[in-house]
Amino acid sequence: MKEIMNALAVARPKKRLFLGLLLASEFFLALALYGAWLICCPGLANIFEYLPAVVGALLIFVSTFSFGAVCNMVLAVKGLPTLKLFHRYTFALIRILFPVAVRLGKIVGIKRRQIEGSFVAVSNLIFLKSRIKVPAKKLLVLSPHCLQLSSCPHKITRDPNNCKRCGGCNVGDLMKLADEMGFTFFVATGGTLARQVVMKQRPQAVLAIACERDLMSGIQDVYPLPAVGVLNIRPNGPCYNTRVDMEEVKRVLAQIVISD
Repeated sequence: MKEIMNALAVARPKKRLFLGLLLASEFFLALALYGAWLICCPGLANIFEYLPAVVGALLIFVSTFSFGAVCNMVLAVKGLPTLKLFHRYTFALIRILFPVAVRLGKIVGIKRRQIEGSFVAVSNLIFLKSRIKVPAKKLLVLSPHCLQLSSCPHKITRDPNNCKRCGGCNVGDLMKLADEMGFTFFVATGGTLARQVVMKQRPQAVLAIACERDLMSGIQDVYPLPAVGVLNIRPNGPCYNTRVDMEEVKRVLAQIVISD
């Protein structure tokens, strides 16, 4: 139990880490665009006299808009009003800036896992501040197969009802909670299967349990479907006999499930 609690304590990411790296990435990207524009100016002018000005104005608009989207996330984290105009472009922007953020993080000694965890924390906060509420029957809860005890002989992927609820892992706890609340619970072997389940079930919201990397990719993959993530606990290392804080799961469920 002590190992699990220590792992849980380490897994509390700081939201400002991801936002800070995004802002820095935005700055360097804008600088790169400006440099490219300067290099291309003579060639653009040969094509059309006003083409450098047109391209420059377009690049300024793109840079300003993307900077506004990042600032919109900062406002959401601070609990201030945000502009819905930026919401639909947020994850597209993150896809572009994240590789830059990872490289910047590596330079200053920040691991990719920390950045991904910070993204999940920011995304969760935006989700919860949006006050999204759904009926339990319209909620899909996804967990990784590594949550199942490795020595368990029962196959629960695709059909978690095969779980015997012996108490050896958290799968039985989640099954019991699904029975009590009425949400759909599924154990996925990977991102491809998880996406297939989302498409088949057509939920109004998703609660996913996974590691930082899988949560980050999964939240972006299902967008604009709202998704909230709960980090798994890895006392034995990644992808092996992982756990989940059931109190955290219940806390999140209490905030998004509409009571009958």
